[in-house]
Amino acid sequence: MNKTRAVITGVGAYLPEYRLTNEEISTMVNTSDEWIMQRIGIKERRILKGEGKATSYMGSEAVKNLLKKTNTPVDEVDMLICATITPDMPFPATANIIADKVGIHNAWSFDLNAACSGFIFALATATQFIESGRYKKVVVVAADMMSSITNYKDRTTCPLFGDAGTATLLEPTTEDIGVVDYINRVDGLGRHHLHVKAGGSLLPASYETIEKEKHFVYQEGQAVFKAAVCSMADVAVEIMDKYNLKSEDVNWLVPHQANLRIIDATARRMGIKKEQVLINIEKYGNTTAATIPLCLWDFEKKLHKGDNIILAAFGAGFTWGSVYLKWGYDTE
Repeated sequence: MNKTRAVITGVGAYLPEYRLTNEEISTMVNTSDEWIMQRIGIKERRILKGEGKATSYMGSEAVKNLLKKTNTPVDEVDMLICATITPDMPFPATANIIADKVGIHNAWSFDLNAACSGFIFALATATQFIESGRYKKVVVVAADMMSSITNYKDRTTCPLFGDAGTATLLEPTTEDIGVVDYINRVDGLGRHHLHVKAGGSLLPASYETIEKEKHFVYQEGQAVFKAAVCSMADVAVEIMDKYNLKSEDVNWLVPHQANLRIIDATARRMGIKKEQVLINIEKYGNTTAATIPLCLWDFEKKLHKGDNIILAAFGAGFTWGSVYLKWGYDTE
């Protein structure tokens, strides 16, 4: 009997309507479209606006899109995992709020915090539950409202981030498709280079933390860039080597969309041609946990059942990892 694998059977997404362009950012800080495009590769990013809207809004809209697209009744969902670093509130879990908003009441849910590696960490977690045989339909939400923690007076970080929500359905299969394997790692020393200083139990919110702007993303660009290039490329090559995959065996590399130079360096290290790399950073920027599934959703029609796909990500923590999967379906 073939081993049960977890296979992706659908991807949904939600993108806010508002487009924040490089030209608009250049009116906020001393930068330009040329500078941002040369160093990062982002042209515009989506920003969530509207009273009472937060990460759960984007996540729930993405789940609704997914369930409709896959004809999945809400009462058949066994579990919902939400990968996010911008929860609606410290508690309850944003996953619980999303489940309530979409009418999922026969499942359990929880949040997972792995920053930009959130989707592949959540995908690995969901895979375990599917492979156990106890769960048949698991939804992985990856959603972040990065605009809520971005300082639009900081020229080094404000061009980077956008808002988006995604939802991915995993189901069991005994076919030779689905998640084959994954390698995920962390190095807590990286916390010094990329974090939000205040708002947790270490430094609770106060007049002082707000006045000193400690509730925004803090990043030491060079240290993060160097670690991202090495770690993301190495772990992608590691999973290829584990399964004796040559560059020509890989149909698609789907990298985290943080910086075009990091993506290019990872592809070169893997020996992957540019045509084999899915990239949409120019349109959406870094949507943190949502970038990889947003690529899968954006390029869904290019993917074919059985395609060998490598996912690779790097994020705050530091967190990084790769997933080797065989795509589960053809899109009509």
